[in-house]
Amino acid sequence: MLGIPLPDGEGPALRVLVLGAHSDDIEIGCGATLLALTRARQVEVTWVVLGASGVRESEARASADAFLADAAGTSFVGRGFRDGYFPYVGGEVKDVFEELKAALEPDLVLTHARHDLHQDHRLVCELTWNTWRDHLVLEYEVPKYDGDLGAPNVFVPVSEALAEEKARLLVEHFESQRGKHWFDERLFLGLMRLRGAEANAPEGYAEAFFGRKLPLLVGAR
Repeated sequence: MLGIPLPDGEGPALRVLVLGAHSDDIEIGCGATLLALTRARQVEVTWVVLGASGVRESEARASADAFLADAAGTSFVGRGFRDGYFPYVGGEVKDVFEELKAALEPDLVLTHARHDLHQDHRLVCELTWNTWRDHLVLEYEVPKYDGDLGAPNVFVPVSEALAEEKARLLVEHFESQRGKHWFDERLFLGLMRLRGAEANAPEGYAEAFFGRKLPLLVGAR
């Protein structure tokens, strides 16, 4: 298995943009990766949640603070688009992406998966690729009732301690979601354990992504 290093970026810190349709999507999809990244190197993170208001926005902000406690710099962008209705106000959602495009030049973009069966997630992925065409984009997965998990091709091995920390922080910060049958530490750990087995991760845990376009640089640029 070939390891691919992340880009160094033009500045001292890696610039990471993470996009989530709803207030817990980022943490579920790539929370352990962000914990590992921010503790391994200088990282500046822009954390975008498009559908969070009221209690859900408060949870999202507190959770982002916890997951990014070791980041070199952070920025939280929150919007209150209605859950399940993103495609019907697609122009307004796209406006947010255009604002981000004008303000950011990320080295790495983490977003939803293209084949995700939740309509909000799919739109976020579509607009991500429309907006950042010459960037490293990785699509994360969100387990749900729909059963739309696929066969990812990019893996980030994480320690058992980080996997457990991610699961604990999720349950701790999203009290409003605890009544959902799929929202518990066992599911989050189980998916990371499965991806860890597929990646032959040293401690048995990993998060997985879809890398749809990965240029292979074989000579001098």
